[in-house]
Amino acid sequence: MIHFEYTKWIPESNSRQDRFEELIGMFNYIMIQTSGDVEEALDWMKFLDNRYGVFGDETNYEEFLRELEEQGLIKRDKTAFVLTDKGGRRIREDSLKQIFTSLKKGLAGGHDTPFEGDGIERLGETRPYRFGDHTSNIDFTATIGNSIRRDGFNMNIHEDDFEVYEVEHSTSCATVMLLDISHSMILYGEDRISPAKRVALALAELIIKKYPKDELHLVLFGDDARQVNIEDLPFVSVGPYHTNTKAGLQVARNILRRTKNANRQVFMITDGKPSAIYDRDGGLYLNSFGLDPKIVNRTLDEAIACRREKITISTFMVTEDPYLVGFVEKMTEMNKGRAYYSSLDNLGEYIFVDYVRNRKGKLS
Repeated sequence: MIHFEYTKWIPESNSRQDRFEELIGMFNYIMIQTSGDVEEALDWMKFLDNRYGVFGDETNYEEFLRELEEQGLIKRDKTAFVLTDKGGRRIREDSLKQIFTSLKKGLAGGHDTPFEGDGIERLGETRPYRFGDHTSNIDFTATIGNSIRRDGFNMNIHEDDFEVYEVEHSTSCATVMLLDISHSMILYGEDRISPAKRVALALAELIIKKYPKDELHLVLFGDDARQVNIEDLPFVSVGPYHTNTKAGLQVARNILRRTKNANRQVFMITDGKPSAIYDRDGGLYLNSFGLDPKIVNRTLDEAIACRREKITISTFMVTEDPYLVGFVEKMTEMNKGRAYYSSLDNLGEYIFVDYVRNRKGKLS
């Protein structure tokens, strides 16, 4: 007979690898602040180690640098380190993990709407079977009960006896993220662009992982507006720009007009009132003082055009400037959209709560 002797199980220590993961998370956070400049982020890691000993006794800067390379997060390009595609994905993942932690429960990856129909989420209600219903949704208890009520215990099941579970209809959505890169996002020494970028990175990762059938587009707006790739988001930086909200909405509307999705929406993250438009001659008209009626009216016209094309605008304000609040309330009223007044700390929570609720059709 074979005898086994059991002892207390002691799990292997992963403290070293865990420490690397913490350091990579810190590095990715700094990468957002440095607009994707790997060399500058590495310099900050060395500074933090010299000042606070962030590497501790388990590792050192050289080992940390080697770990980043071995994981494929950075690579040497001629004389400097640069971010890889995998590194960009890791920044999005870390942003999602940081912002979305409190909202993980309930995200199964579907796009729920208030409508019943073909889908993947079972409801408690049942109905008679119709041609084309999935057999996996048959409620056998209700079906057999119908047969017994009709013909006793002969178990002679007819087509009319079959009951199926209702399921929630699932759909997809096209979203354009509008990110304000005007100078006010770093005005007076307050960093508003980094939290906004972190939210955008997390939102991108959420859609890519949880809603792969969705469309996601990114548009930056300052004096003008332009579409950029999601992969370029870590490298976005603020420029000496004014805030041409009209141009941003116009580019977003043009993008969404080309999509085949019936559900279309714009998420705009901004901290400033509109202060620029292009006039009819193509020149840039600027006014940073108060709310210029010429700029405001042209921007509101664009919001109304979005409404006519069934594009909902959700505005997430990272400041409580009274001029901005007044403008956004008017724009929201005309677009029949939504507006969120939040601090920088709450911005990520609000934008994700709103995005997930969109999937359930609670958009009015």
